[in-house]
Amino acid sequence: MANRIMLNQTSYHGAGAIAEIVTEAKAHAFQKAFVCSDPDLIKFGVTGKVTDLLDKEGLAYEIYSDIKANPTIDNVKNGVAAFKASGADYIIAIGGGSSMDTSKAIGIIIANPEFEDVRSLEGVAPTKKPCVPIIAVPTTAGTAAEVTINYVITDVERKRKFVCVDPHDMPIIAVVDPEMMSSMPKGLTASTGMDALTHAIEGYTTKAAWEMTDMFHLKAIEIISKSLRGAVANTKEGREGMALGQYIAGMGFSNVGLGIAHSMAHTLGAVYDTPHGVACAMMLPIVMEYNADCTGEKYREIARAMGVEGVDQMDQATYRKAAVDAVRKLSEDVGIPSKLEALKEEDLPFLAESAHADACAPGNPKDASVEDLTALFRKLM
Repeated sequence: MANRIMLNQTSYHGAGAIAEIVTEAKAHAFQKAFVCSDPDLIKFGVTGKVTDLLDKEGLAYEIYSDIKANPTIDNVKNGVAAFKASGADYIIAIGGGSSMDTSKAIGIIIANPEFEDVRSLEGVAPTKKPCVPIIAVPTTAGTAAEVTINYVITDVERKRKFVCVDPHDMPIIAVVDPEMMSSMPKGLTASTGMDALTHAIEGYTTKAAWEMTDMFHLKAIEIISKSLRGAVANTKEGREGMALGQYIAGMGFSNVGLGIAHSMAHTLGAVYDTPHGVACAMMLPIVMEYNADCTGEKYREIARAMGVEGVDQMDQATYRKAAVDAVRKLSEDVGIPSKLEALKEEDLPFLAESAHADACAPGNPKDASVEDLTALFRKLM
């Protein structure tokens, strides 16, 4: 079977990269932008860094900000209506996963209106046309939504998140500018950074992993492990490292999938509104322990990438424990809790069933039953 790699047509990296948005808008002869960004980014002037550039060049745009942290079906439907009314011909997505996931769903439905109910996009939907062109500008260093074919929408009515995987939703241009991330508070920096680490580790160990994605994932683990503590302290080096590391992780996992740390995190987010990165950070070491006996020598390379010394002198059990311990230590150092107080015993059956049905679950290196997932969730209590 052939292995497939899908990436952006173009990506820009480094401080000041947002200036290239104007260059690309003009080069593509776009007429009007539909700027998707959440209310807080608008309030604190982050979105304005981009719209000021558009204003300076006389480029038309309209802002859409009905976007929740865990974007909902209604956020998407309202966005579709707003896009139709705007007369826009491209989207500029500014934000974290929330803004980008909303943008992808809007762009797909505009091009493929038969999926306007939104729920039918779950899984690998048979869309026919590429979405509206998206220029993606991340303001967090975690989701890598700017370089993935995935997006996640929350179904409030059914208390679940659903994952959509669609090659047609890839942003044509990614603009990864660490200066757009400098205003992230410590907690958000920590949680999105641990989401990025989870992408890299799950992508490296997933059933579909292969040499090229292993290269991306190991480098991402190395950069994130070196950079996240500094990013939380808001150092320039830490911010720049995380901007790059999370993107490299996205280059990999988007093409090979994830595992049950993500399927369980999606469920916790849907039921308790737990921030996605926090849920990932909580689940990752627990899932790593569960998966260990199905990962060959990969935990040795994870431990090495995370800076653990002497891994070549360790036996298998020791380097596997060292990898898990390194993840736990990083999560602890950046202030992520290890237990979820909201978790209730009576919720476990629903949580486990939902995680088992999640689109990320089949990629896990070890097949997990509903009973297995119940036991793993219980470890958060």
